[in-house]
Amino acid sequence: MNYRHHFHAGNFADLIKHAALLAALAPLTAPGAPPLTVIDTHAGAGLYDLDGDMARKSGEAALGVARLIADLTAPAVFAPLKAAVDQVNPAGGLRFYPGSPWLTAQALRAGDHLTAYELRPEDALALTSVLKPLRAPAEVICADGFDSAPQRLAKAGAALILIDPPFERPDDYERAAAALAALLARGPAATIMIWTPLKDLETFDRLLRGIELINAPPTLVAETRLRPLDNPMRLNGCALTITNPPPSLEAALRPACDWIVERLGQRGGEARVWTL
Repeated sequence: MNYRHHFHAGNFADLIKHAALLAALAPLTAPGAPPLTVIDTHAGAGLYDLDGDMARKSGEAALGVARLIADLTAPAVFAPLKAAVDQVNPAGGLRFYPGSPWLTAQALRAGDHLTAYELRPEDALALTSVLKPLRAPAEVICADGFDSAPQRLAKAGAALILIDPPFERPDDYERAAAALAALLARGPAATIMIWTPLKDLETFDRLLRGIELINAPPTLVAETRLRPLDNPMRLNGCALTITNPPPSLEAALRPACDWIVERLGQRGGEARVWTL
């Protein structure tokens, strides 16, 4: 596996994914909510140095989180993410960007639990070091989350699962749908978020057909297209599918997707939030 998220940390896709993650976690970790199990199937290193060689080479953070932080009128759904970015940069500026396991660990309560899978050993080790000072109820497992996550999900209790593979393998879309089916078989009420790149419409439609074939519960679909999907060699946008979404999530995601397209997109971009 060649993928390293260090190249892409803080880009437009991270902004929508992490804003949605925090918006989904909020009602699930509210006072009085039952204990929550969170599983991150492809967790990454947890914290990214935007001054590092990989981030500087891509320049994606400058076109993503840097613009978000500078925009004082950005939708309220981004406020928790902005606060998290401030927290990992106590000296000010914008050097570090938090990944999904860091954001999740910060949101969890004493009775909740995070299992973070990361296949790359050096990133799993880095993630362990990142989470340790937070003293969060979390464990890091160096393994393929596609294979392991369904077995870790309890059959009862509240759960949120984030499926965010690198999509380097051509069967990652099919594996995501298969993981969704396996997870729902164990936890029918679990909130399951799948992040996907948008390169061409047929690839994404194939995933949606896979979700329909397993008769999944209501699934919210949030598409953020920076440009028309006419060049499958480019990252033209990204999408989230959220099965069993919290009721408040749709209203939160609409302004977030709109902001990404309007402020970071190009001519022909489009934001769509709808239910499958």
